[in-house]
Amino acid sequence: MLQIEKQYVHWQDNKTPRKTLWLSESNQSVPTRIVVVDDQTKADDAYRLACEGTSLLWRGDFHNARQLLQAMSRRIERTEQRKANKKSKSAQNVTDKNVVSNQFHQQRLAQAQRARILSRVLLELAPGYVSDLRRAPDFKTACTEAFGELTEPCLIALRDVQGALGAAQWREKGVPIEGIDLSIYPHYAVFAPTRHEYVRLMLDAPLPDNQDLAFDIGTGTGLLAIVLALRGVKQVVATDLNPRALSCAQDNLQRLGLTSVKVQKADLFPVGQSEAHLIVCNPPWLPAKPSSALEYAVYDPKSSMLRGFLQRVKQHLAPQGEVWLILSDLAEHLQLRTREELLNWFIQAGLEVKYRLDTEPRHGRSKDEADPLFTARSAETTSLWCLVASAD
Repeated sequence: MLQIEKQYVHWQDNKTPRKTLWLSESNQSVPTRIVVVDDQTKADDAYRLACEGTSLLWRGDFHNARQLLQAMSRRIERTEQRKANKKSKSAQNVTDKNVVSNQFHQQRLAQAQRARILSRVLLELAPGYVSDLRRAPDFKTACTEAFGELTEPCLIALRDVQGALGAAQWREKGVPIEGIDLSIYPHYAVFAPTRHEYVRLMLDAPLPDNQDLAFDIGTGTGLLAIVLALRGVKQVVATDLNPRALSCAQDNLQRLGLTSVKVQKADLFPVGQSEAHLIVCNPPWLPAKPSSALEYAVYDPKSSMLRGFLQRVKQHLAPQGEVWLILSDLAEHLQLRTREELLNWFIQAGLEVKYRLDTEPRHGRSKDEADPLFTARSAETTSLWCLVASAD
C-alpha cells in the first residue's frame, strides 16, 4: 500500500475543538471551514456553501448524501451550460486557430472546479473506515484496498469513498478484453483498460524474429505484458513507478498463472536487463497536467514521459529489435501536439518508422455530438508505431 503523508484538519464540532486526520486521494487541500449538514440541508444551500469554499460534514442518511452530491452536480452542469452559451454567443464571429485547444483547456479547468466543489462534501470515519451513518455500506475492504489501513478517525470526501467503492467493484468483476479470452482486474487509482481497441493492434503486429525477451514500459494493469506472454514471448519484464500499478499487474499475472512476466519498479527501463528485442510502451496520450493519481495514466505534462522514453529506448534495444509505441493522435486533433513534432522526436532518438497499424475509436464519447470535444474525438486514430534503429 502507499504510504500516506499525514495531514490534519483543525475544526469545531459543536463548539468542541477537534483535530482529525485528513485523507484526500484527489489532492484536495485541507479544509479551513467546516459546517455540519444533514438530511434537512437543501441542495441550493449546500451548493452555495461549497462554491464559497466551505466544506460540508455530512451527518445524515448515507443515501441522502449521495443524492445531495447528485443535486449539486446538476447545479454545476447548469452553471457550466450558461457559461458555455455566453461564450458561444460572444465567439460567433471570432476565428481562432487555437479554438480547439482552448476548448480543451477550458474543459479541464471546469473539471477541476467541479471536483473541488463536489469534494467538499465530507464523511467522518472511525478507525477501520467504520461509519455510523444510516444505511451506510461496509467501507472497510474497499477503502483499505484503496488507501491502506486506518488506525485513527479521519475526514474524507464522499467522492473519494465512492471512488474506492467503484474500484472495488472493478477489482471484483474485472474488465473483459475484446479479442482475447480474459479479463483484467484494475486496482484503485490504476487506469482501467475500458478502451482497449489497441489490443487488436498488439495481436496483429508481427513479432520480431527473436522473441526471447520483451520490455513493457509503464505497464499499469499489466495488460500489454500479458498479451506479449500469451503470444509466446519467452520472458517479459514489465516496469512502472506507481506502487499501485505494480501490485495490480502482479495480481493480474497471478490470476492467469503467468510466470514468464516479471514486474519491476523502475523509472521507464528495467534495471539488470540491458537490451530487449521488443520494447512496448503505451504512454499517457495527452500532454497536459494531471490533477489526480488516476490521471497520470492519461495526462503527460509536456510529453515528458513520451520524450524520455524515446530518447532512451535505443540504448535498450537489441540489434534488429523493434519498439512498439501505442499512441493516439487525439493530442494532434486537440492542437496540443503536431504530427511533425512526434516524427521529429523519432528522428532525434535515432529511430525510424518500419510500419504503422491504425484503429478507430469505439468508445461512447467518440459518437457523442454533445461532447464539446466531439470533433476531435470523432477524428481520433490510435496507432501502433513499429520503430527500429535508424541506419547509420
